[in-house]
Formats: sequence, C-alpha cells, structure tokens
Amino acid sequence: MEPKTITLVQESFEKVKPIASTAAKIFYTKLFELDPALKPLFPSNDEDMVIQGNKLMVMLSSAVAGLSNLEMLIPVLQNLGKRHVEYKVEPFHYQTVGEALLGTLAVGLGDDFTPEVKEAWTNVYGTMSSVMIDASY
Repeated sequence: MEPKTITLVQESFEKVKPIASTAAKIFYTKLFELDPALKPLFPSNDEDMVIQGNKLMVMLSSAVAGLSNLEMLIPVLQNLGKRHVEYKVEPFHYQTVGEALLGTLAVGLGDDFTPEVKEAWTNVYGTMSSVMIDASY
C-alpha cells in the first residue's frame, strides 16, 4: 500500500474522530438505506445500536492506525472477517458496507473528502475487505 494512501486515510480519519458517534449514525442510516435486508443483522433497539456504532468506530480507528503495520493488521482483519461469518454476513455485503462508508466520509468530511481522499479510502477499504473475505469464504 502506498505511503501517501495511508497518510491520506489516517489524516482524514483524524477529522472524523471528533464526530464518531454522529458518523456511526450516518453510516448505519446509509447502510440500511442501501440494503434494508441488512437491518435484521443488527440490534433492534437504539441503545444497542449506539453500542454497535461505538464498536464500529473503535474497530475502524484501530484498522486505520494499523495501516502503518500491515503485518500486524492482516491477522486482525482475518479474524474479524471470520467473526462476521458468524453474524451471517455474506461476501456481497462488503460492497454495500464500502458504499455506506464512503457516503459517511463524504458527509462527515465535507469539502475535505476530495477525490484523492476518496480514492485512498476506496483502496484501503478494498484491501481490508478482500483480506476479510479471503480469510472467511
């Protein structure tokens, strides 16, 4: 992975951290708009969805930080992918999640979500999701 790609993703994610809970809400709203059939895979009450959103942001933060050390990140992503199989996540869901993530970043970063930042996130998410899928299916 190109160092510039890692830097763009890490720097842009730093701007998302202060709005992490809002970003999580935006993400799940977008995810369920893109594929309402995913909603049953998640908690049905608001309190549990807040917890789920926190887990998402912690995981994303760890993954973004780990981009600087891919040897350590890859086994974590592989295990995460295997756990998602238990949650009934299918390989095609990863594309929808990617779309929801990019949409969330576009809203959360506003003008800072430049085409270059979008491309960097697209590459990083593509790599991470491929590792998760390859380890799980």
